[in-house]
Amino acid sequence: MQNQEVFILAIESSCDDTAAAVLHNDKVLSNVVANQLIHNQYGGVVPELASRAHQQNIVPVIDAALRKANVQKEQLSAIAFTQGPGLMGSLLVGTSFSKSLSLALQVPLIAVNHMHAHILAHFIDEEGYDKPEFPFLALTISGGHTQIVKVNSFFDMQIIGETTDDAVGEAFDKSAKILGLPYPGGPLIDKYAKEGNPKAFSFTKPKVPGLDFSFSGLKTAILYFIQKNKQENPNFIEENLNDICASIQHTIIEILMDKIKLAVKETGITQIAIGGGVSANSGIRNTLKETESKYGWKTFIPKFEYTTDNAAMIGIVGYQKYLSNRFETSAVVSKARIQF
Repeated sequence: MQNQEVFILAIESSCDDTAAAVLHNDKVLSNVVANQLIHNQYGGVVPELASRAHQQNIVPVIDAALRKANVQKEQLSAIAFTQGPGLMGSLLVGTSFSKSLSLALQVPLIAVNHMHAHILAHFIDEEGYDKPEFPFLALTISGGHTQIVKVNSFFDMQIIGETTDDAVGEAFDKSAKILGLPYPGGPLIDKYAKEGNPKAFSFTKPKVPGLDFSFSGLKTAILYFIQKNKQENPNFIEENLNDICASIQHTIIEILMDKIKLAVKETGITQIAIGGGVSANSGIRNTLKETESKYGWKTFIPKFEYTTDNAAMIGIVGYQKYLSNRFETSAVVSKARIQF
């Protein structure tokens, strides 16, 4: 089976990006993403608008992915799609299209867990990027998830730590909103943090037992900190923006790294991979890379385009599932929440 010529069309529509990719075995031939800028004016993703935009984008995005890959529909071996988790309306668009296309082409249908895909994106055959060996620890960080996962094999993963309230991506975006920065604010905090002093201001780190995380208290602390300082100086944010962003980012990175260090200590596993939209953050990437020389860990940081929501990561899971005949019938349904 490993020597087969396998062409996977992958479709991702879990939130506000419509994405399609074509993979030849574990190599990406195309990876096309259509962003939805309409949400920026609302300060967050509006589910109804997202699903409508997916309906408009899905055909041209898939067409562009096939053209860029120079692959005909008739060459496809299977259709892989995001089953969940995500926004129900958005997921339904991708699921319905995938089921229809699978039926029309008479090729297998493969359902993919979006969070598994963030982890297994590391197994895309990409020049200059190593692949982790099982078992390894994965830190999945996004707008909706913060997890430490023990990855034993492609289909054997165990969550050993997760957020008890808000995800790290929300902590970044809400902090940015408190500072008056436009949505999405996480990348802007990263941008301004590069010019600031990470020790300028200190925020208390939450005390959460074990490997779990909490970010709601940090968000509240940042809100009160800004309110207090603005009362004393109305121009406080403008005069200290870089330092504030650097201090917030430094605190969040410390919270993440403290838990990863504990996970390494408890499991004895020193291979660490990151995935999810927040893994695009330069501070997190740099800090994790430094652990190789500091602690002797082996770290795996994905190519930038495979960190945010994309279909290539759906495709690599699709390829592995294809090799082990893990197919779905047309009765498969989207799931806003899905068992990990």
